[in-house]
Amino acid sequence: MAKISANYEVVFIMDGRLPEEQVAALTEKFKTLVEQNNGGEVVKVEEWGKRKLAYAINYITEGYYVLISFTSAPDFPKELDRILGITDGIIRSMIVCKGE
Repeated sequence: MAKISANYEVVFIMDGRLPEEQVAALTEKFKTLVEQNNGGEVVKVEEWGKRKLAYAINYITEGYYVLISFTSAPDFPKELDRILGITDGIIRSMIVCKGE
């Protein structure tokens, strides 16, 4: 039987210099993307807040961390990763499959 959905987590780091409204808007954008995905569902959103980076990324020393746990079809995380990679304000991201 084919796997219809799986559990995933995405952590992304936004530029720490972004204003609060933009941080909230980007977080909402990715929640909406997951929910609009075919059968996707946001399980939980954790805003870890602003933290000092271990090393500077493009001269940025602080980032705002967000973790989103979600379920989706197996092909969606690749598209989500692509969108995260081209979104201004996102400096790093990682998607992990948590299994069934």
